[in-house]
Amino acid sequence: MDEPRDLGKYQLTLAGVIVSLGIIYGDIGTSPLYVFRAIVGDRAISEDLVLGGASCVFWTLTLITTTKYIYLALNADNKGEGGIFALYALVRKFKANWVIFPAIIGCAAIIADGVITPAFSISAAVEGITIDYPDIPTAPIVITILILIFLFQQFGTNVVGGTFGPIMLTWFLFIGYFGAVQLMANPGVLKAINPVYAWDLLIQYPGGFWLLSAVFLCTTGAEALYSDLGHAGKGNIRAGWVFVKICLLLNYFGQAAWLMSQNGQLLNGRIPFFSIIPDNLLIFAVIIATAAAIIASQALISGTFTLVNEAMKLKLWPSTRVRYPSQKKGQIYIPAINWLLLAGTILVVFRFGRSENMEGAYGLAITFDMLMTTTLLVYYFTTAKKSRFRSTLLAMSFFTLEGMFLISNLDKFQHGGSFTFVMALLFFSIMFILMKARKLRDRHTEFVDLKHYIPLIQDLQADTTIPKEATNLVFMAVADSKRYIDSNIIYSIFKKRPKRADVYWFIHVDTVDSPYTSKYSVDTIIPRKCFFVRIKLGFKADHRVNLLFARILHDMAENAEIDLVSHYDSLRKHSMPADFKFVMLHSLASVDSEISTFDNLVIQGYRFIKRFSLTTEEMYGLELANVEVERVPIMVGPVAKVRIKREKEDLARQKEANYSNFKST
Repeated sequence: MDEPRDLGKYQLTLAGVIVSLGIIYGDIGTSPLYVFRAIVGDRAISEDLVLGGASCVFWTLTLITTTKYIYLALNADNKGEGGIFALYALVRKFKANWVIFPAIIGCAAIIADGVITPAFSISAAVEGITIDYPDIPTAPIVITILILIFLFQQFGTNVVGGTFGPIMLTWFLFIGYFGAVQLMANPGVLKAINPVYAWDLLIQYPGGFWLLSAVFLCTTGAEALYSDLGHAGKGNIRAGWVFVKICLLLNYFGQAAWLMSQNGQLLNGRIPFFSIIPDNLLIFAVIIATAAAIIASQALISGTFTLVNEAMKLKLWPSTRVRYPSQKKGQIYIPAINWLLLAGTILVVFRFGRSENMEGAYGLAITFDMLMTTTLLVYYFTTAKKSRFRSTLLAMSFFTLEGMFLISNLDKFQHGGSFTFVMALLFFSIMFILMKARKLRDRHTEFVDLKHYIPLIQDLQADTTIPKEATNLVFMAVADSKRYIDSNIIYSIFKKRPKRADVYWFIHVDTVDSPYTSKYSVDTIIPRKCFFVRIKLGFKADHRVNLLFARILHDMAENAEIDLVSHYDSLRKHSMPADFKFVMLHSLASVDSEISTFDNLVIQGYRFIKRFSLTTEEMYGLELANVEVERVPIMVGPVAKVRIKREKEDLARQKEANYSNFKST
């Protein structure tokens, strides 16, 4: 049955809204730290630049964040779950093979963003201290904070998780208040709500179009509103966004009002966000900004763990150790990803130094992710909702808008964007190789009709001349029905070395589209002697097969379908449990295959990745069980053609020898 969900957290409550502030709005909530600094850059401050920038920010938050994510994306939920893989699971049932590519491109982009965002946001917050202390080095402070954040991951977030929401609530009230103070001094900047100012900036201001890459920074956290849907529920997220958007706009327009008072000047290292804060509150502003950036980083890291865990269950990421640091639902920790992200963020700090130098690396990957989400949303509304009008309008609007952002962000490629692009390309390559390798294996895995082998299994079980391999012999099967079984399993039981057992088990694990499904079915091949077990698990459910199989055995024993007491007389009288042995079959491309250069590259890449991955038995939690690993060759191409000819003299000698033997007999 489906895993029970805590439906209470999906109801619209004040507590739910505050929780959503802490786990969802951290990234987008810290964007005022750097957006206007990126827009102005080293340009002279002018009315066209400031009002045009404010107008672009307003309409970006309205069109992309509010319309696309808050309204459209949150309606494309998969039983309360969101994100690129939840959306992929919704549309893959329509049998369109291409939908896997937007999913893995989006996943690669998000992981790459997980490398740059913590370093960028924390640097932007900590650098506020340089206003009073311009000579203080911020990089060591940032690296220290990053190390502490990533070290903390292994202990879970139960202890401080409850404080995230109140801290972010304080942060939004803080930035909203001081933005409003500046806005009241110059309310005329509100005319920037008119989209004409945005149009004039992009068309008439020199190089204005390329400023979109800076404007885009205001919405880089929008993807979290959708991917973290399962943590708060759409009602709480939407209510929270009303409050968050008001506070963000107050601060953005407050910064615009301050910038208007600096008309004709250069920033010269000044940060608009900290410049609107009174000097006596600057240290408090730096502290709370750093706390908000830490919370944003924490949410992003946890989101990356969840994303990679989903990718592993969909067999799109190398098998990696997953730990559960607390009893809180959904709390996971992936050590390999944690240390990878830490190494990446420290590298970013060493590579770029200050946050203003990181702006070039930030945002490019997320534009790809947003375009991939748009692609899947368009397909979802076209197929599942059968809304041609809505999908056409969505495609025309957001492909155009996000395409403009992508083009403007491509200008960052030579200014640091290549760093993030290379990271995303690396992660994409890993997933692409695993996807292709799995398809290659599935395409060349042969299946045989199991009913033809039932008499053979029964005869083998009765043949006492063959030593017993185990009382219960368990195979993990690729086949997903009782009718057909992997030819590799038949090869292992009968041909490689006959394996006699009292009971044979064939287990198939199927990852289904419903996120928290946890079901199983049992087909009896031979009563009490042979069973086919199919386990259906959602892409967010717990995939610890050892525990699940133990539960299945317990249920079957209670129904008197099997006997879990040892079959050996000496052990049975002491009620000792029956023994189990798992046989793990590892498919290897046969050396006798003739394969294309591309397939060979995929196989070599797959073998390289597997060196750093968990084994199948470790992935299923069977490493402490009685496990035997067998390597079974599969043909991934036509059998290599070889030619050899027997020498004539040798053949003549053999004929003469045969003739002599015949005469003598």
